[in-house]
Amino acid sequence: MSASKPPCILVVDDDLDLLTFLAKMLTRKGGYEAVTARCAEEALDKAQAEPPAAVLTDIKMPGMGGLAFLQRIRALDPAVTTVLMTGHGTIEMAVQALKDGAYDFVEKPFDNERILRAIDRAVERTRLMRENARLQDRLSGQEHDHGFVGRSRRLQQTLELLHRVAGSNVTVLIRGESGTGKELAAKALHRLSPRDSRPMVTVNCPALPEHILESELFGYRKGAFTGADRDKTGLFAEADGSTILLDEIADIPVSIQTKLLRVLQEKEVQPLGQNRTFGVDVRVIASTNQDLEAKIRRGEFREDLFYRLKVMTVTMPNLAAIASDIPLLAQHFLDRYSREYDREHLEFSAEALQSLMLHSWPGNVRELQNTINRGVLLCDQGVIEPADLWEEAEKPLALGASTDSPDDIVAASCERLSYQKAKNALLHRFNDAYLSQALRTSGGNVTAAARACGMERQAFQRLLRRHNIDSRTFRDG
Repeated sequence: MSASKPPCILVVDDDLDLLTFLAKMLTRKGGYEAVTARCAEEALDKAQAEPPAAVLTDIKMPGMGGLAFLQRIRALDPAVTTVLMTGHGTIEMAVQALKDGAYDFVEKPFDNERILRAIDRAVERTRLMRENARLQDRLSGQEHDHGFVGRSRRLQQTLELLHRVAGSNVTVLIRGESGTGKELAAKALHRLSPRDSRPMVTVNCPALPEHILESELFGYRKGAFTGADRDKTGLFAEADGSTILLDEIADIPVSIQTKLLRVLQEKEVQPLGQNRTFGVDVRVIASTNQDLEAKIRRGEFREDLFYRLKVMTVTMPNLAAIASDIPLLAQHFLDRYSREYDREHLEFSAEALQSLMLHSWPGNVRELQNTINRGVLLCDQGVIEPADLWEEAEKPLALGASTDSPDDIVAASCERLSYQKAKNALLHRFNDAYLSQALRTSGGNVTAAARACGMERQAFQRLLRRHNIDSRTFRDG
């Protein structure tokens, strides 16, 4: 079996000796495939022929310069990550390059290891951006009859089990940590069953005191206790012909567990204050995040009820077990909250996606959902950055490398500034002034302004929408 092809790095510089040296270094030390070009125009042709994993380009070149080339190649491939080289660089120039879409910036003469580290990070960033785009395409075409989002093997095995069990009347015990989607699994079982013509009844067991829970579950007759001035139909009777979910079954008192066992065994319910029972046709689903076996040993849960409930057990995986689904889940929640808050065209930066992948997620999918909700609320531009997702103490990983070399200090300074001003640094190519000037020069002609910026018209229009700029205000007359 042949080895997979190494990532392709497009190297652009008019200095033939330097170009040859960089290509050899990237190939021999970095393990990359190097494609070289001596001018920006040649580089664009080669990028169209084979999209690179990253671009390493000089900022000072005859003809089209590095910054103009940066704009052109980002319009051609928004996911590609670019590292700029210059012999006359300053921090101010580096910040401008970052604002225009560059990911990193190195000064000549540069340290070879610094270049390799920058390219490694750039390749990983491009991979994340392209994976995110691929997941968005996949998500847009998915039909979720079960309500779950994800393609991981572990999740697919769980969904297959839900599908196989849904059509039967067997009692199901759903187990798993908080935030793993136990209630969603119960809803899927009901929705995929022949009982879905009637609504599922859900009982939040810990929320009700013992005396109220009993009357709610089984109902009562008028006069059964003080204040019972009329008959009340219990939840089991309401769920007749449908499904009842006993959420957090571990918290049901032992006294009620005995009556619940009778319902499971005899399919009969006896309301409080009534001597006779009546039959019910109810499919029972129970869920818990607790250790029922430990509660049995402590005498807090009936063993016979436990075995009645676990005729079929479905264990929901935690987010660590389906970590490959995090980008897809994050995009799903991004789309949901973007619609809810009327925020169009939001997207994650590669750094934000990387921080989501690095987090441990003790709260599982629910924590991820809340984190994305926060990001959509706090993001005031078109790109969600790590600063929108996390409080300072919550950050999974500090961004950027840290060494004592001058080049690394420059890069780290730029990365910190980019991080602190995430709203206009990495993925926003142009600021308001640049866009406005382009439109002013073209008299409000979007096509001409886009051409002058080296961009496609549609890409230019997306930027106008992000910055709330109306091209009509720049038209003559």
